[in-house]
Amino acid sequence: MPGMSEMAQRFGNMRWPAWLRPAPGSWAAVMVAEGRSPWACGWNLLWSFWVFMGGLFTDHVGAGCWWSLGLGYPLFLLIYLLGCVRPAGEEDAHTGALVLLTAVSMPWNPAAWTYATFACAMVPYRGSWFASVAKMATIQALLLLEGVFLHWPWYAFPFVVGVCTSSGFGALVGRISRNKNYELRLSHEQVRELAATAERERIGRDLHDLLGHTLSLITMKLELSRRLLDRDPATARRELAEAEDVARHALAEVRAAVTGIRAAGFAAELASAALLLRTSGVRLDQHLQVSNLPEPVECALALVLREAATNIARHAQATLARVSLTGAADGVWLCIEDNGRGGIHAAGNGLHGMRERVQALGGTLELDSPPGGGTRLDIRVPLVATAATRGAALPRTAAPASAWVRHAT
Repeated sequence: MPGMSEMAQRFGNMRWPAWLRPAPGSWAAVMVAEGRSPWACGWNLLWSFWVFMGGLFTDHVGAGCWWSLGLGYPLFLLIYLLGCVRPAGEEDAHTGALVLLTAVSMPWNPAAWTYATFACAMVPYRGSWFASVAKMATIQALLLLEGVFLHWPWYAFPFVVGVCTSSGFGALVGRISRNKNYELRLSHEQVRELAATAERERIGRDLHDLLGHTLSLITMKLELSRRLLDRDPATARRELAEAEDVARHALAEVRAAVTGIRAAGFAAELASAALLLRTSGVRLDQHLQVSNLPEPVECALALVLREAATNIARHAQATLARVSLTGAADGVWLCIEDNGRGGIHAAGNGLHGMRERVQALGGTLELDSPPGGGTRLDIRVPLVATAATRGAALPRTAAPASAWVRHAT
């Protein structure tokens, strides 16, 4: 069977009438963006079959009940579908339509209170718990007043209130969680874009400073050589030789600059992690003693740092994180720790992928995450074997730092 992301893609590629296409910000559009299938919304309709249980609330089920079902239930399905695909700003209208449908249907079919359950679940959240809860309370108050008018038995009231309240609060919590996840993903993307933009600007400045003057000097010497070629061949040859020396020197500088750009991968990822954690209210302390890592080690450690920072921002509930990178002649040690809730198992949170990357370089990854005691990752990677097999340079170890370099939020 196709996966959920594939089903979501198929849903987005299907040709729908214009009024049924998921609008930006709609429930279906959010599910597609998260890689989930919007068809999962249909599972909620299982609760709607309570509307066919009118006999549980009255001893006399007449023709009016069936007429109510035949006309009201298709209208309910249409309102529910519109609530899934229409813009979020129209949620109040869909909620009101369900409340009206409930009021009209209940005199003929007492089980039509089920529509009010969906109305409570559709109550929008716009930044205020109180406003959403007040709307749910209003819907239930109207429902109970009509129940009193219709002479419901006493035991029906707590049952109806319990179902409507649990459904409404469950949906409200889900909406708040989706909003927070959306804002977190958006902040992550912005952090990545800012880090990439800063890196591109740095590379552009370095190349301009490196090649601008050099290429201008080579051009001048070549022009001078062309002019002197007939009048003074010896001077022209000397100018050509100097231009060749300048070009060779520029080539060496370009190679060194490219090596520096590659080695900046971990530093750029660390800057990105600092911005990411800052948006989540986490202070990052850095302690770096290693530079010029071999490219495969640089890339692997940068990816490990990215995954670890994402896990801290999303799951750790921490206020402080530390990253330490130290090295010796034969290896490098990366330590990532936080003061969060801990209790992480090795099988989850992307740790399996991190372990595979480290083991591919002959290294080890150790996890220490007691419940309530934070999380600590110790990654050790040997550099002798890596340098021998890939021709990379060993790291230069800087002088030990006296203290953590603090970056307060």
